[in-house]
Amino acid sequence: MSKKNIFFVVLISLWCSFTLCPINVSDAASGEKIRIGAWVTVFSRQKVLHSKENIDRLIDTCKKSGIDDIYIQIYRADKAYYDSALTDRTAYEKILSETGEDPLAYLIRAAKSSGPKVHAWINLLSVAQNKNANVLKKFGKDILTIDQHGRPSMPEDKKDDLDKYYVRENQLFLEPGDRKIREYLTGIAGEIVTRYPGLSGLHLDYVRYPAVVPFVPGSRFTSHGISYGYGGSNAAGFKNATGLDVKTMEHSRENFKRWDEWRRDQVTGLVRDISERVRPLRPSLEISGTIVPSVERTYLTTLQDWTEWLRSGYVDHIAVMNYTDDTRLMELNSGSLLLPGLDKKVHIGIGAYLLNGNTETLKAQLRSLKELSPAGIVIFSYDDIADNADLQRFLSDNFKP
Repeated sequence: MSKKNIFFVVLISLWCSFTLCPINVSDAASGEKIRIGAWVTVFSRQKVLHSKENIDRLIDTCKKSGIDDIYIQIYRADKAYYDSALTDRTAYEKILSETGEDPLAYLIRAAKSSGPKVHAWINLLSVAQNKNANVLKKFGKDILTIDQHGRPSMPEDKKDDLDKYYVRENQLFLEPGDRKIREYLTGIAGEIVTRYPGLSGLHLDYVRYPAVVPFVPGSRFTSHGISYGYGGSNAAGFKNATGLDVKTMEHSRENFKRWDEWRRDQVTGLVRDISERVRPLRPSLEISGTIVPSVERTYLTTLQDWTEWLRSGYVDHIAVMNYTDDTRLMELNSGSLLLPGLDKKVHIGIGAYLLNGNTETLKAQLRSLKELSPAGIVIFSYDDIADNADLQRFLSDNFKP
């Protein structure tokens, strides 16, 4: 065969390889691997923080499954599961006695050599059902956010007439518009980053107002629903800034819009304060936050202005808590939040715990997300991965480089 003929054969072969062979469009378009993460709770059945062996198993599972990000919960209900001098460290002392050394420090060290990034996951404005939380002892109950009827977010032992029609969150929330709360939680974040310099990230959860079912899209509907932020300090701050008394102001669209903007700014202010505290301490630290899985609810109900968090650089990415056993709903919510210019800063969380025993539906959700190609996928929770060899293989086959 002549050199000229060989040249044409090579050209034809190359053309066939590019036009006839299947190409993963989403991977090619993104140019980056989809990061896989797992949330690890303090109440995990795997008891990750309670022994070195369990930590080692977590690391090994991540390596086998191609998990890139470990979101390890270390602050919940105003209880520290890390070496804290600022709040209740009873839980930390217990696990320290079981492991023989600081379990978070051990996890960071063990993960460093094998690849997964360790993000400190902290629940901020929720104190769960902890009526004896350190922050309440320190500042009193006035720091809790309350609804327009003067009630905290967790129902009392005796429900009132409104509870026949609304389902409130069964946990207490702090008021982000209270300066004492902002300073307290910023101190917690700063302490964690200072004491654990090997951390890859800081993961901010429960940075929001409480949610109620049914929810109202903005305060102008509070005549028929419930919303929060009506405590003394926050209402006083709004009046100082605008001259309006939220309890007596004219019920106009403009006034309600200003009140909603004020409350959104308080949530954003907490995110900004934490970011400004920890960035100088660790410029390379990756800050992330969680949001509810709906554009309208996030903006008008839980009052999380997450696009502002991203655009202002307060966080590096957000994780959408898109938990549902309805795959089509999961797809719709996910697609609506992958906004142009911000889509590569959005990680989609899926609720594997809802699909316990239904690995095929979980796989279907993962395949769907792979096609959408977000920056990352986070699975809630590690418990649902640890004992599921089929899921581990699926993650490795589909997402591991």
